Amino acid sequence: MSTTLRGAILTPAGFVLGDLTLAKGHIEAVDGQPINEAKARQAEALILPGFIDLHVHGGGGADVMEAGQAVAHMARVHARHGTTALLATTMAAPLPEVQAALRAVAPWCRQRPAGGARVLGVHLEGPYLSPRRLGAQPDAVRPVRAPEVLQEILALHAIVPLRVLTLAPELDGAVALIPVLVHAGIRVQLGHGEASYEQACAALAAGASGFTHLFNAMSPLHHRAPGMVGAALAHADHAEVIPDLLHVHPGAIRAALRCVPGLHAVTDATAAAGMPDGSYRLGRQTVQACLGAVRLADGTLAGSALTMDRALRNLVQIGLPLLQASAMLSARPARYLGLERMGVIAPGAAADVLVLSPTDLQLRSTWIEGQLLEETAL
Repeated sequence: MSTTLRGAILTPAGFVLGDLTLAKGHIEAVDGQPINEAKARQAEALILPGFIDLHVHGGGGADVMEAGQAVAHMARVHARHGTTALLATTMAAPLPEVQAALRAVAPWCRQRPAGGARVLGVHLEGPYLSPRRLGAQPDAVRPVRAPEVLQEILALHAIVPLRVLTLAPELDGAVALIPVLVHAGIRVQLGHGEASYEQACAALAAGASGFTHLFNAMSPLHHRAPGMVGAALAHADHAEVIPDLLHVHPGAIRAALRCVPGLHAVTDATAAAGMPDGSYRLGRQTVQACLGAVRLADGTLAGSALTMDRALRNLVQIGLPLLQASAMLSARPARYLGLERMGVIAPGAAADVLVLSPTDLQLRSTWIEGQLLEETAL
C-alpha cells in the first residue's frame, strides 16, 4: 500500500513541485517540476527530509540518565517536533549509572519506540572531559590515562552502539586513545576541553572527526592562541552547533558555516524540551527552564529546550536559505554517521519526511518509516 504527498519537495538537487510516493517504509518515487525556493514558499505545502539530532539528553520531562522508559518517551516528544532519528546522549556520571542508562537505551536501538523517532545509538558525552570545562556537566569526570579506560569504553559499546564519543583532547592519553576508538567504529568529537590549537590539531590528525557544540565549553579563539575553536574553524570537516540563538550568536554560526563544510545542527535538548518553564533533571543536576533557556542555579546554560523544528525556523530567521538550513538538520548529520539512505528525499531512501506550512515553517505532519504520527505539535 502506498501513500502520496503533494507539495514543494526538497530533493538533493533542490525543490520539485509535484508528488512524493511512499511505500513499504521507503520513498518509491519523486515526480514533479523543478522550482526555486521562492516558488516553493508559495506552494500549499513544503515536504522536507526528517530531522536527525545527534545530541539529545531528554525531552518531555524525561532524561536519558533516568534509564527506564525515559528514552522511549523523549523519542516520542521529539518526533512530534520533526525529529525522525536521534542519538540518546549521556552525562558525566559514575560508570554504573552510565551502564544502566545504556542498557535502557539498547532495546530502542533494535526497535523504534511506537510513535517515536528512531534511536540510532548513543552519544557518550562524558565522563572523559576536562574538569575545567564542564559547562553544565556534573563533576564526575574520569581521566583517560587509566589502562582500563579502553576496555571500559568498548564494554559500553558492546551494550549499545556508541556512535559518537566526546573527549577532551588535552587529557593525558586522549590522543593515543582516538585511533583505537575510531577503529572500533566510534566517532570521536572534541569538546568540554581547554586544549591548545596544537593539541586539538593533534587529535584531529589522530582521527577525531568533529567538535561537540562548537564554541561552547571549549577554549575560545584568540588571534595569538586559536584554541579549540580556532582548530575547528581552520581544519574541521564536521562540527555540531546549537542554533537556539542563545548558545551561539548568529554571526558565529555564519562564520562556522563558511569554515566547516559538515556543520550540522543539534538541540542539546534536556528534559525541558516540549515542556513549560520549571525545574527539571539533567543527569545528576537540577536545571531551571525559563523564557526559552535552561540554566544551572549559577546561571550557566545547561543544554536547551530547543526542538528541531524551532532550530529550522531559527536558521531561516538569521538568513540561511531553506535548502542550507534543512541540510544542517538532515543530510549533514546523516552523512556524518554514514547513513546513506537517511536525511534525503530520493527514490530508495527511508520514508522519513515532514510536511510543513510554507509561510511560517510550522510542522503539519511527521512520517517515519512511511507511517504518519497521529500527533505532531505538542
